[in-house]
Amino acid sequence: MPNIDPATPCQTVITTFECSPGTCADLMERLQSAYSDFISHRSGFLSAALHVNDAQTRIANYSQWRRREDFQDMLRSDEMRKRNREIAGLCTRFEPVMYEVVGVF
Repeated sequence: MPNIDPATPCQTVITTFECSPGTCADLMERLQSAYSDFISHRSGFLSAALHVNDAQTRIANYSQWRRREDFQDMLRSDEMRKRNREIAGLCTRFEPVMYEVVGVF
């Protein structure tokens, strides 16, 4: 479970996916599979959460990693590159962005 706290030393990554209502469920299945079968077992993985909007046109992913390099190593792996090609086919675009938590209210 994500621990959102500025004092937690970790790398936060928020990835947004744009999709259609027709591909949203398939995309969500691929993302859930990626996390349960691969990503959550990678070195440095701490937690993640997946969110979908009411219109089923956007999925947001919040993940936490021990270090920036852990996330980058996962992305560069052959397995994730293969999975990302499938994911890219189900959405119009996706973008992972690294953030630093600066406040929680």
